[in-house]
This record gives sequence, C-alpha cells and structure tokens, in this order.
Amino acid sequence: MKRQYITAFFALALICFGSCKKQLEYTPTGVLSSQDLTSPTAVEGLVTAAYAAIGNGDMIGPIYSMWVYGSVRSDDSYKGGGGTGDVFEIDALEHYNTVVPTFDAFISRSWKNLYKSISRANVAIRAVNGLADADFPQKQSRLAELRFLRAHSYFTLKSLYKNIPIFDENATAEEILAVSNDLGWEESWNKIAADLEYAINNLPETQQQLGRPNKFAAQAYLAKLRLFQAYQQDEQHRVVSINQQRLQEVVDLTQSVIESGKYALNADIADNFLPETENSPESIFAIQFSINDGTTSGRLNYEDGLNYPHGAPQYGCCGFNAGTQNLVNAHTTDDKGLPNMTGFNNGIADLSKVTVDVRLDHTVGIDGHVYKYDNTKLFSNSWVRDAGVYGNFHTMRSQQLATSPSYFKNGPFMGVAKNQDILRFDEVLLMQAEAYIELGQHDKALPLINQIRARAAASTSRLKKLDGSFASNYNVKQYPSTGWTQDYARLALQWERRLEFATEGHRFFDLVRWGIAEPTLNQYINVEKMRRPYLSTAKFTAGRDEYLPIPQSEITFTKGLYIQNPGY
Repeated sequence: MKRQYITAFFALALICFGSCKKQLEYTPTGVLSSQDLTSPTAVEGLVTAAYAAIGNGDMIGPIYSMWVYGSVRSDDSYKGGGGTGDVFEIDALEHYNTVVPTFDAFISRSWKNLYKSISRANVAIRAVNGLADADFPQKQSRLAELRFLRAHSYFTLKSLYKNIPIFDENATAEEILAVSNDLGWEESWNKIAADLEYAINNLPETQQQLGRPNKFAAQAYLAKLRLFQAYQQDEQHRVVSINQQRLQEVVDLTQSVIESGKYALNADIADNFLPETENSPESIFAIQFSINDGTTSGRLNYEDGLNYPHGAPQYGCCGFNAGTQNLVNAHTTDDKGLPNMTGFNNGIADLSKVTVDVRLDHTVGIDGHVYKYDNTKLFSNSWVRDAGVYGNFHTMRSQQLATSPSYFKNGPFMGVAKNQDILRFDEVLLMQAEAYIELGQHDKALPLINQIRARAAASTSRLKKLDGSFASNYNVKQYPSTGWTQDYARLALQWERRLEFATEGHRFFDLVRWGIAEPTLNQYINVEKMRRPYLSTAKFTAGRDEYLPIPQSEITFTKGLYIQNPGY
C-alpha cells in the first residue's frame, strides 16, 4: 500500500490513448491526442498513463491477476462462486471443452485490455522520441521503461493466446491493420525480447522511484521469456525440443540478478502477501496500487475482488477461486519432510493426522485454521458459499483482512491497495534451477530449490493459534543429494513451483510450457470429478486447450486476417 511513487502529471481520464482501430486503434472520445502533449511535463504524463495501463484490467477482463487463466484452468482451484452458472465463462474455462471464441467476457475483454496497454505505451514512446535529449534528460530511461511495459503486455498476450499480432510505435494505423498474427515461435518471442534487451541496455541499476523497473528487473523478465521460449512448440502446441542456448541465457540472466545483491527471499513467505511488507527485497517488479491518495477510493486491485469468503463478516462476496482437494493433497509430506509425489491424490488427506508443507496454511482457508494471519478469527466452513458444489477450501493469498488499511469495499465487491507482484526473487531462483536441470546440471539446482524449502519451513510465526499451537502438523525438509537424478530433480522442481506459487496463476502456464498439460489435467479431472460431480463433463484436448481462442470479433474485424488457434 502506498500513496504515490510515480508522480501523475495529468488526470488519467485525459490520457487514455490508443494507436489503432477497434482494440488495436483504441482512441476514446473526448481526449487529447499525442500531438497536443509535447512538453516534457505532458510527456511524463503519458509515461504515467502507460504505467497505469498495466493495472487497468477488470474482473471479467483480467490482465495482471491470472487466477482464472492460471489457477482455475489448472488443478489448483475450482471456479467457486454461487454454482456453475455464476459467471459461466469461468465455468467454461474450467471445463475447457465449452470455451468458444465469441465470449466477450474474459476471451475478448482481456485481449482488449492488453492491447489498450500496448497502445498507451506506443503513444508515450512516440511522444518521448519527439523530445530533444537536452529538453528531456530522462529520455533514454523513459524509453526503456516504456519498452519494458510493452514487453510485459505482449508476454501476457502470448502466454494466453500464443498467436498474436505484434507491432511497435512506428506502425501507422493502416500498417497495423495489415499485421497478421501468423508468426513463428522464434520470431514472435524474439520481437518481444527485443524490447527487454533494449531495457537491459538502457535502464539504470537503481531507480529513485518505486514502481519503475531497473536493469535487473529487465534481466529477470527476459530470463522468464527465454525460459518459455526454450520449450519449443509446434503448431499443435506440442513441445518438440528444448533449446539449450536459451536455457543458458536463463542461467546467465538470473545469475546477474542474483549477483546484484539487491534481492533476497523474505524471511517469511507471508511477507509476499501483505501490504505492510510490499516492495520488499523479494519484489523485483510490481504493479503499484494505492489508497488514501486523494481520490475517492484510491487506485485498487479489483481483479481479485470475487475471491473473498462469501459468509464471513465484513465481506459477503463472492467465494470464487476455491482450492481443490488435489492442491491440498499436494501439500502433504512424507516422514522425511519431502512431498508425497506419488500417490498423493489417492484419497482425501486427513489434515489432523498427516504432515504438510507450511505453505498450505499461507494458501488455503481451512476450517479451524488461522485465516490470513488473524488468529482471532479462524476460518469457518460457514464462510463457504457453495460447499455442495465446490467443497470447503478457500484460497486467500491475494486477499486482505477487512481491517487492513489497504482494503476497500465498493458495493458487493472488494478492492485492495496491495501491490501485484509480476516478478519475485523466488521465481528467479526457481527459473535458474529449472534451466540447470534441463541443461543436465541438476546438481546446481539442488541448493536453489532447497533455499525455497528452507524459507517455507521457517514461515510459521504468523500461523499460530491463540493458544500457541498450530492447526496443521508441519514437516518440511530439504532434498538430500542422494538420489538427486535429473528425472527426480525435474519432478521436484515442478512440485516446488506448484507449492511456491499456488493459486497465484502460474500453474497452468507451467504445465503448458513443460508440455504436460493434457496428461496432468485429464488425470486430475478423472479423480476430481468423483469428488466434484460438476466436473463430470470436463475434458482437456491437447492441441486446442493450451491457449485461448483468438476473439472472433477480432477475426471478423480484420476480415479474416487473424488466423484462429487450432481446434476452435
């Protein structure tokens, strides 16, 4: 939570600019054009607007919180809410096979919101380029920041839709309308990477204002991009090879971030989920939100606003993003304190008897367990909206207590001023570990993964009940070097990423990157539908369901220029 770290020079309503027709040329009525804003002060306002744009998603058109796309579409979360008809588009996404390109909510709306953010970045880049260096000493850094922001939006688009049109600030409106989405795997990733490479070469190592990316944030983001690019896919979304050169780039880039000395794991993983400890050494780049900033309700994150307990006092809506039994079972550990990676999902874990990873109670609301670090109000099954359909578990990483100064209730919905982390140091460590494993240097991955596990084991202080006891039996140990083969290391890495980022929207994209989405998710469905009958018709189809469809409205508007993703 914060008031302001990047100064706004103009009201954001006056600077919602675009650079192409419909979604690709978004120009709201009643606004100024970029030609009207040529002073350094005005151009800084355009830069601020570009920053604002990456946080301008909404509940049915999310662009930064991936709980729908990355958690509900995976084995981490059920849709939740008031039955399957409540926001039926999410139910369709959870079932996979009922998603259609004509959905306006989510499918089309996220596309629109992401291209709006790209439009703002392009307008700002053109305006910055129009100033002389002498008149605008920040020119080089601002261009690098804007290209970082543009790369972020393109990366998100590509992760969601795969085949997207990519254009820069130099493209005219006519040229944009001729840009196809038919790019090859390498070409499309490299176009996005060019922005991050520019950012690396032109950003300072330290920014005076929080919220602006520095050189190391750009390196971390490029490492993430190269990691996704390394798992090369064919047109049917099958992983056909893993590019060793790209993996080495991941190692080198993450090593630069690590050696900078600027970042470290927080002592307690809880610090990643609280406004009081945001912008910590673990946060590499985050979207900044605010409250008590002179506006009516602040600049808040509403994309997670559906996910609060329905029956709990001071909330009242809406019970979405409910943790799966599979996710809870995945947190169980054996007598050595290691994950139960085989047979973990054979039954319903009895949490009063089994040992678990500490991260379970940082992630899932469970009856009688401390809820969001407030031991005076233990989570209750009475808070669950539709237990008959979705069970009693509830996810809570993105939520804040109603007593938090970051919390604001707007009608039935909740917004919070907690930052949205886009890149954290824990992910940098696990990206490097993954690259080492696929390079056949899995011994170097072991200490990286064990750093994450050691931090998890130590993250217990906020989980104590009033009497000083814990609701769960924790047992988290580090992996031994004995038996640390490449295959075992790969499985351990995949498990660790799931627990470290549970319900934060990473899981589905990880499964697609690794090329194991179809077997993992259909195996999940086959078991989970016996526990949750509403999933009885769900089915993941390889070669189709790895990506969202291109919105039909965009294909129609471009007169068939955009090629639809396979299977839709």
